[in-house]
Amino acid sequence: MGCDGPLEVALPFIHRREGNPWKTWQPVQMQIAMVGLGRMGANMVRRLQRDGHECIAYDVNADAVTAMEAEGARGARSPQEVIDALTPPRHIWLMVPAAYVASTIAVFEPLLSPGDTLIDGGNSWYRDDVDRSGPLAAKGIHYLDVGTSGGVFGLERGYCLMVGGPAEAVQQMAPVFESLAPGADAAPRTPGRTGDLAPAEHGWLHCGPSGAGHFVKMVHNGIEYGLMAAYAEGLNVLAKADIGSESHAKDAETAPLTHPEYYRYDLDLEAITEVWRRGSVVSSWLLDLTAQALHADPNLDAFQGHVSDSGEGRWTLHAAIDEGVPVPTLAASLFDRWYSRDRGDVAHKVLSAMRAGFGGHAEVSK
Repeated sequence: MGCDGPLEVALPFIHRREGNPWKTWQPVQMQIAMVGLGRMGANMVRRLQRDGHECIAYDVNADAVTAMEAEGARGARSPQEVIDALTPPRHIWLMVPAAYVASTIAVFEPLLSPGDTLIDGGNSWYRDDVDRSGPLAAKGIHYLDVGTSGGVFGLERGYCLMVGGPAEAVQQMAPVFESLAPGADAAPRTPGRTGDLAPAEHGWLHCGPSGAGHFVKMVHNGIEYGLMAAYAEGLNVLAKADIGSESHAKDAETAPLTHPEYYRYDLDLEAITEVWRRGSVVSSWLLDLTAQALHADPNLDAFQGHVSDSGEGRWTLHAAIDEGVPVPTLAASLFDRWYSRDRGDVAHKVLSAMRAGFGGHAEVSK
């Protein structure tokens, strides 16, 4: 097994523990520093500590460090304190926004020693991982890119981990991945799989060399965009199904509703998403979250509908273009997010201007 290939192990370092509410397996305990104690980093520390790992907690926000100290973590107030608190070989997990990864690595790199491992668990572009891993490897420093999915629910549900980097470092970090991952009980075993449980069945996977973890997570998020868009568009059709009960302007600029009698359904979106959660082929965690949101706020008045994108959808399209692979659904879902933020305002004005120009068509507010 070469260092650049994906790691497949039978997890010989773990044994079964009964009565554990967090996971079925108890891994070897390790020492690890978490740099970045935001929505995910802090919960990852909590999950690791509940499995017996020793965690050093660091964040530029001192209050976040203090909060973790109150929960049993060892706090650090500077990068040097992080290094001093760790016994070599050191393991440091960065859970910071992609925009701050490079500067954070630049701070820690001079403090690290050969054999240490640096993990980027955020949503970095996989190409940055490829570029970073080489210079670090030349200094004997292991670098792992770990696409981490689980969001704010990861403390209870666990985190799906997609790992890229050298196999030696992945093997060292396997106990940490085991603790963070949801565990084999998170889903029924796939029919036909037999023998020892593979890491993927526990909820983590060594995907390949540097960048592979974030590449897989990038596409994962691109798919997420498409799934979210499909739910949103379908629910929008349901929400407008009472258009036949409304009065309609009759003018040259408004397409008439030919058969209003077919669109007089006042549908309950909350109830529909609730029933879909049970036995439907479109059931999913995303649907669960949608049902929860509609139950709490049936008209979603707390939201303006300006949908952000943090980069992964763009990067997925970039990769698809380079590969010559068609991804119309993923592309449309990304473009829809841009429309939601009024990034298509000029295009829409141009359309109105052209209609006015060739046909004298006036704009209508709705």
